[in-house]
Amino acid sequence: MKNTFNSIKFATACVALAILSFSCTKAVEETTETTEVAKTDMVAVKAEIQTLEEGFAKADNERNAAAIAAFYADDAQSLSNNRPTIIGKAALLKDIEAGIAKRVKGSTIAFEVSDVFGDENQVTEVGKSTVKDSTGKVTYTGKYMAIWEKRDGKYVCIRDIGNDDVKEK
Repeated sequence: MKNTFNSIKFATACVALAILSFSCTKAVEETTETTEVAKTDMVAVKAEIQTLEEGFAKADNERNAAAIAAFYADDAQSLSNNRPTIIGKAALLKDIEAGIAKRVKGSTIAFEVSDVFGDENQVTEVGKSTVKDSTGKVTYTGKYMAIWEKRDGKYVCIRDIGNDDVKEK
C-alpha cells in the first residue's frame, strides 16, 4: 500500500511538473512573439531624425531663433561646450538669440546623423556638424548627441550636448 501511495504521489508530481513546464514554455513563447512585434524600425527613425536636423539647420541658417527653439521641449537642457547647462526653452531661446548675433554673416551649418539608438518613443542621436563660411569653405566641424522624445506625436529634443573638433593647423 505504501509503494502504491508513493507511486501515486510521484505520478501526481510528474503531471504537475509537466503542466507547469508547458505553461512556462507557452508564456516565454508569447513574450518572445510580443517583443518581436514591438521592434522599432531604426532606419526609418534615423531618416526622421535627419529630416528634423535638416529643418534645424535651415532655421539656424535663416537666423530664426524662434524656429530653432521650436525643436526643443519646454523642459529641455542643453550642455554647451565650456559653458553651464542651459535649462528650459526660454533660456535656450535667449542663448540661441545670443549665438545668432555672434555668427559670421553668410556662414551656414549642416548636421549629419551618424547613428541613432533607442525606440520609437525616445531616441539618442549621434551626429556631426559642419560650419562653412560664405564661400563654402569649412571653417569648423564638431560632434554632438541629442536625445529626442516623442511628445504629442512628434519628436522634440529634451537633451543635447556638443563640442567642436580641434582645428587642424
